[in-house]
Amino acid sequence: MFVFLTELLNRRVVTPSGLSLGKVWDFKIQLGELFPQVCAVCIKKFTDRQARILDWQEVESLSGNVLKVREPPPSLLPTLEIKEQEILLREEILDKQVVDTLGAKIERVNDIHLLMTDGELRVVHVDVGIRGIFRRLGWGKWVDAVTNWLFSYQIPQKLISWKYVQPLAEDPVRQTLKLNVSQRKISDINPSDLADILEELDHQKRQAVFGTLELESAADALEEVVPRMQTTLLENLKREQVADLLEEMAPDEAVDLLSRLSDDKQVRILEEIAREKREILEKLLIHPEGKAGSIMTTEFVTLDQNLTVAEALEKIRKDFSDLEVVYYLYVVDQEKHLLGVASLRNLLLADPNSTLEQLMYRAIKKVKVSDSKKRVLNLFRKYDFVVVPVVDKENVVRGIITLKDAIQAALPEFKKKR
Repeated sequence: MFVFLTELLNRRVVTPSGLSLGKVWDFKIQLGELFPQVCAVCIKKFTDRQARILDWQEVESLSGNVLKVREPPPSLLPTLEIKEQEILLREEILDKQVVDTLGAKIERVNDIHLLMTDGELRVVHVDVGIRGIFRRLGWGKWVDAVTNWLFSYQIPQKLISWKYVQPLAEDPVRQTLKLNVSQRKISDINPSDLADILEELDHQKRQAVFGTLELESAADALEEVVPRMQTTLLENLKREQVADLLEEMAPDEAVDLLSRLSDDKQVRILEEIAREKREILEKLLIHPEGKAGSIMTTEFVTLDQNLTVAEALEKIRKDFSDLEVVYYLYVVDQEKHLLGVASLRNLLLADPNSTLEQLMYRAIKKVKVSDSKKRVLNLFRKYDFVVVPVVDKENVVRGIITLKDAIQAALPEFKKKR
């Protein structure tokens, strides 16, 4: 038997002999299962200031408009105690915001769908549609009759399976618990969608959700939110935590964020960053705004011209496995001067014993660190590139600029459309 929470609230709780114990005020569930089970009923009388607890094992049936308990009449616990991984449906879910991790968006819960089976009452869906509102107002049957008569149409249910729901508790102390118990972690959501979710939440919930994310997910989401929100999300974090996030972010994104902080904050945060990453960020920070050096990233692959294809592939596996994307392989001499470029496809199809010098493409289009963003964008427009290398005065590769970074630099609204 399926039933909605709002249809159960305020039902009388009675014994088989007809003795009234009060009315249903709320239900307590135990989290951890795919479809969590109701473990207790919260009961209130008109004269009670606080709800009392009835163990679900004492419930015999849901019949008519009453909830019937077993004989002999059970003893009710006088205080409402909420343990770890327990939540109240009416108090903490109904009318609250939840994250729909399947649709990757914020929804408001208008009702909760429950299933009564084998003596157990389990949460199976949350209702986020307008039918839930009409049902609570007592208009459900009337609205269905009118829409059927006028349009031969009935407003559909909009239910989200509980396994895709992550509650957002009002209490920030219990917030972390609530966000970590769902079956599908919020960390699994695409960073861009997660950024949308963070931007929808109020300040308190946004900080709480962000604080529960794993380091990698938090860094990815931080790269996607609007700039003003980036600094807001970092406000309540310690310097060490901010440093950890910056270390996880792409260098160009980390530098963009650092550049919006005061010089004093920059210095203090950089002190907490591991030396290797700190040196990379400090080199990027010296490039003036509006120049190619200010939008480049230092995550690229350089290989010596004398390496064989087999040796080059082994070096990529050994030294560059941390790179998320490898666009091109830049071939250099012993002084790191840029000589040519090759793709992974070239290497995979080439003779393993041939050298990169024999394989590379020499007519390279490149920009200098001091070139303007406009020149960078024109180069992409003219040659339909995905990425271009950035060199210094000595023709040493200092970074790369992707098409996405070039467009975002020229058109900031492209990056943050919201």
